[in-house]
Amino acid sequence: MKKIKVGIIGMGYIGESHIEAVRRIGLCELYAVADTNYALAKKKAEYYGIEKCYATVEELLADPDIDAVHNCTPNFLHYDINAKIIESGKHLLSEKPLCTSYAEANALCELKKRHPESAAAVNFNYRMNPMVLEMKARIAAGGLGGVFVVSGTYQQDWLLYDTDYSWRLDPKMAGPSCALADIGSHWMDTVQFVTGHTITEVMGDIRAVIPVRKKPKKQTETFSNAVPNEYEPVQVQNEDYAAVLFRTDKGASGVFHVSEVAAGHGCYLNFEINCQKGSLRWNQEENDRLWIGRRGGDNSLIIRDPNSVSPAVKPYTALAMGHPEGWNDAFKGNLYSFYKYIADGMQGPAPFSTLEQATYIVRLTEAILRSSKERQWIKI
Repeated sequence: MKKIKVGIIGMGYIGESHIEAVRRIGLCELYAVADTNYALAKKKAEYYGIEKCYATVEELLADPDIDAVHNCTPNFLHYDINAKIIESGKHLLSEKPLCTSYAEANALCELKKRHPESAAAVNFNYRMNPMVLEMKARIAAGGLGGVFVVSGTYQQDWLLYDTDYSWRLDPKMAGPSCALADIGSHWMDTVQFVTGHTITEVMGDIRAVIPVRKKPKKQTETFSNAVPNEYEPVQVQNEDYAAVLFRTDKGASGVFHVSEVAAGHGCYLNFEINCQKGSLRWNQEENDRLWIGRRGGDNSLIIRDPNSVSPAVKPYTALAMGHPEGWNDAFKGNLYSFYKYIADGMQGPAPFSTLEQATYIVRLTEAILRSSKERQWIKI
C-alpha cells in the first residue's frame, strides 16, 4: 500500500509532538515541514531526516507529493491556513481550537462541504487513550445505565507566576480565551465523546487570576521555566482560570473547572461519570488506570491490558499490562485513527473529532465566556 505523505506546518512545541507521532505510524510518511522561521524548520528537518523543508505555507501546499497537512500554528492563523489546506484538496489535521471564533469555524465547515475528496480532523487527542475508549465502550454497552452527573478538572501550573507569559494570553493571537480554549476544549470534547451527550446549557465563571504579567521582550517556548531578563508589564485580557456548570441534551448535569495556575500539576485532566448503576473515573496523569465505583459492592481499579479491553479499544493499545502507555501514545493513536480512516476510503463515522464537532467546541467556549460576562445561564 502506498504510504500517505505528510507535511507539518509549525515547528514549535506541539509541531515536534506531531513529528514524533507521525514517525510511529506505518500508514504514513513524514515528508516535509514548514515554518516562517526557516532556520528552525531546517534544523528540525535535518535532525529527523525529513526530505523537504519550506519557509511558507504556499510552498508546502504547492508540493504535489504531499497528501496530508498538519496545521500546528498559533490560533490566530488557524482559519486562513486551514482554509488554504482544504482548498488545496489535501487532507487536513488541525490543532485545536479549530478557529478563534464560531463564525470562522462554521465558515470552514461550509468550505469543507465543497471538498469531499479529502478528510479533515482536529487533534483532540485524549479521545484515543485506551482507558478513555474503554469508558466509552462500557457506557455504550448499557450495563451502567444512564449518565446522571459528570464532573472533573483540567489543571496545569505553567502560568503560575507573573513572569510566566504566553501568546495564549493575548486575544490578538489566541482569540478571546486562554484556559478554556487551550485545555477546557479538551475536557469538553473528551467528555462528550465518552458519554455520547452534548452540552447544551452552560454557566461560566471566568477569571484572570494574575491580571498583570511580565511579558518577555524575547520569545520563549511554551512550558519553559526560564525567567526573562528583560520584560514589560502587560494587562492580561484572557483567563487563566474558569469554572463551568452545564447541562446536556440527555438530561445529565455537570461541573468542571480548568486552571493554568495550579501548583504541582503538569497535565491533570480528570473526569468522573456517575451513572445509574455505577461510576467511572479516569485521570490522565495515571492514564493506565480506570476506577469503577459501585454501591453495595467492591469498587475496582482496572489496569490497562490489551488482552482484556473491549474490542473497539484494541487497535489503540499495544504494550503489555504493566508497561504504561501515556500521553504521547494517545496522541499517536489519534493520528493513527485519522490515517486509518483515510486508508480505508473514508467510510463510516470518523472516530476523531470532525470539523463540525470542533466547531461546536468553539461555540461552547464562546457561550461560556458570554455567560460569565452576563452572569447567567446560556442555552446553546
